[in-house]
Amino acid sequence: MSRRPIQALLFAVPLVLGSCASLKFERDTQTSGTFTSTGVAVTLVSFDLPKGALLIARENASDANLANMIVTETTVFPYLGPMDWLLDIIGVRWARVRGTFGVAPRGG
Repeated sequence: MSRRPIQALLFAVPLVLGSCASLKFERDTQTSGTFTSTGVAVTLVSFDLPKGALLIARENASDANLANMIVTETTVFPYLGPMDWLLDIIGVRWARVRGTFGVAPRGG
């Protein structure tokens, strides 16, 4: 078997699986609420394809262009602490960003 099909497969798999994102909004009022954005990225030899999972999740939320977006929680999985460099060789990371948007009405 020649090397060309294997090389093509190694190149194509990360591009196909490279990125996935979702965005969800829950309104509390007409002008405010919460959001949850997620992103998935593949890492090969320290290159995130197409970019880092947390960056994908943040950009996805930012593209909604809602006023006063404030990130209150970020999560990245898996995170191996001091051994996280193992995932930089080859790995898949999932990230979630949660927060609020808009201006809640004053109570009174």
